[in-house]
Amino acid sequence: MTWQSLDIASVVSVMESGSRPKGGATVESGDIPSLGGENILRYGGVNLEEVKRVPRKFFERMTKGQLKNGDVLINKDGAQTGKVGLYKNNNDAVACINEHLFLIRGDANKIIQPYLYYSLLSPTCQNQIDAQISGSAQPGLKSDFLKGVFASIPKALQEQSKITEVLSKVDQGIDQTEALIAKQQRIKTSLMQGLLTKGIDKQGNLRTEESHEFKDSPMGMIPAEWEIKRLEEMTVKIVDGVHHTPSYVDYGMPFLVITDLTAGPGIRFDNTRFITVADHRAFRARANPIAGDVLVTKDGTLGVARIVKSEYPEFSIFVSLAMIRPRRDYCLPELIYYFFDSGEFLIQLGALSAGTGLSHIHLEHFRKFQLRCPPLEEQKIIIDIIKQQEIRLTNCHNDLNKLKRLKNALMQDLLTGMVRVTPLMENMAVSS
Repeated sequence: MTWQSLDIASVVSVMESGSRPKGGATVESGDIPSLGGENILRYGGVNLEEVKRVPRKFFERMTKGQLKNGDVLINKDGAQTGKVGLYKNNNDAVACINEHLFLIRGDANKIIQPYLYYSLLSPTCQNQIDAQISGSAQPGLKSDFLKGVFASIPKALQEQSKITEVLSKVDQGIDQTEALIAKQQRIKTSLMQGLLTKGIDKQGNLRTEESHEFKDSPMGMIPAEWEIKRLEEMTVKIVDGVHHTPSYVDYGMPFLVITDLTAGPGIRFDNTRFITVADHRAFRARANPIAGDVLVTKDGTLGVARIVKSEYPEFSIFVSLAMIRPRRDYCLPELIYYFFDSGEFLIQLGALSAGTGLSHIHLEHFRKFQLRCPPLEEQKIIIDIIKQQEIRLTNCHNDLNKLKRLKNALMQDLLTGMVRVTPLMENMAVSS
């Protein structure tokens, strides 16, 4: 079966953008869904959970941008230019796009919509799309950008269909795994809510006010054995990092900033910047993170916490990070970590900042945060239960990453013809 290397424009019959009413659109400004760049997921797909809407009369006057089932969508401007999604509409509900998206429909005699979608999503085409982006203040794609994007396309629509069938199966696995991750996260949240407020008794049962003794406290009713302590009472050190941007070097000692905590689980060192050994030694006179310390983001994305592990290399931190060293005979690092991970700190931060909309956590706020403090032995039991759930979550995330790597490998193989699906097609013909 013949394959061709073609520019995508040569197999497309419709490419158009949409519009919005004057003044824009919100989730409550009409009853017709109007998709924008925010609805296209970074790694493919369409998110329809938070969709802005336009009035029906405006939709009926639109001459371009009304969606059909199977339309390929691509973000045409802004920071996420080039994101691709496949719009699926199985209930015949009407919808449209705004001016920040292109909808693309292929020539039905040359290409099927799922193959068009996976081609544009592939790393090969994404690199070519990136090369077509122009403009510095507002980067974007011109209406003829597809003339500069080439893909390998089998002439036989049946072969295109079989390729997309294989890739769709992997996408189904990705969707199911993401749903499982969301479920496991809800379980973890529920566990933290129960265990970190009520605890667990010596028989392994979750305490309740009906069956156990509770007492009143500044944070509401707590088990009689527990205490309420300020974070400064539970720690031996609360500091932040160096207050000036250092000179970076190609090789040296790791210097952590916010993104090294927010890039994924744990602390990431793969993209860390480096400073000289001399600067590192000087900076650690202020903040010298060691295993068991808790790091927390103070600026930007607030309250992202990570526990320093013994296998991490020695490093220094910037002022945007706080370093908290717990009293290990009184408080386990995980108790502090879960205080931030549960988001409870946000309630107290709002009260401490007197509703100023603060986007910064001062060291004085850290010192004043109040935590429920169970006895040390109970802390260990609580933390062990939550960690078991975190292991399940980690396994799910590992499965998701494997599926994503498989999808990328399959796109590389199947969308270039390096691996053919013709044996599968032949088997289908024989079995039928």
